Amino acid sequence: MRYRLAFLGWAGRYLWSGWAGAAGLLCIAAAWQAGHELYGSFILPAPLETAREVAKLAGDEAFRHAARQTAERAGLGFALSVLIGTAAGIAAGYSFAAMRLMRPVVTVILGVPPIAWIVLALIWFGASGGTAVMTVVVASLPISFAGGLEGVATRDRGLDAMARSFGAGAFMRLRTVTAPHMVSYLFPAWTTTAGSAWKVTVMAELLSNAGGLGGDLASARALFDIPRVTAIVLVTVGFALFSEYALLQPIRDRLEQWREAGRPWGVKR
Repeated sequence: MRYRLAFLGWAGRYLWSGWAGAAGLLCIAAAWQAGHELYGSFILPAPLETAREVAKLAGDEAFRHAARQTAERAGLGFALSVLIGTAAGIAAGYSFAAMRLMRPVVTVILGVPPIAWIVLALIWFGASGGTAVMTVVVASLPISFAGGLEGVATRDRGLDAMARSFGAGAFMRLRTVTAPHMVSYLFPAWTTTAGSAWKVTVMAELLSNAGGLGGDLASARALFDIPRVTAIVLVTVGFALFSEYALLQPIRDRLEQWREAGRPWGVKR
């Protein structure tokens, strides 16, 4: 019962802290409305008009299927980029030779524009979901790699040596000494990776005509259906916000509760 009450208290504080973010979103909506008043609906539909279009699309089974396609591709690409990039970054952080070997490779990957990867993926995979997944992995992997590398490279080596002197093995030291420190580096990298996964997936679907939200966006653009275009963009942004504030940030907040002990009472980031 005590742990349940503690969890409910944490959940209440986390939800209450979202008011600041909601205020920022309302500021964006106000600027959006100002742009609508200035340029009209043909250039920029009003926020309420776009919200009505989103509600209409939500009742369309074909649109829901397209949204599921995009979510599956973005989720798979995000998971692969996080797993491969973080594992490679941790290995590079522990091994100077591996770091010298991998860093130029990651720089080369990062230097190639996503549009070029989409062209190559189209040649390799054709107009399929594999194009979007592969583009997300390649475009987002360097971010997770950098997070894992910096998290391990900046660990407290004194604490690591102390744990080793007490007989802790490599995995135990990684779990108890390095992992809590890595959270501060990994979650910002994973948040950026998640946002990149959504936009790269939609872009790859649009250019490869592989269905999903990108395919719907291409059709709406061809028909000059501006409200539908803005509605699809809003849905994509909504997915990105959900993945960050409903999935990643709560996990990070729970894992970093130990930091609250070092803060003055009532001070929240």
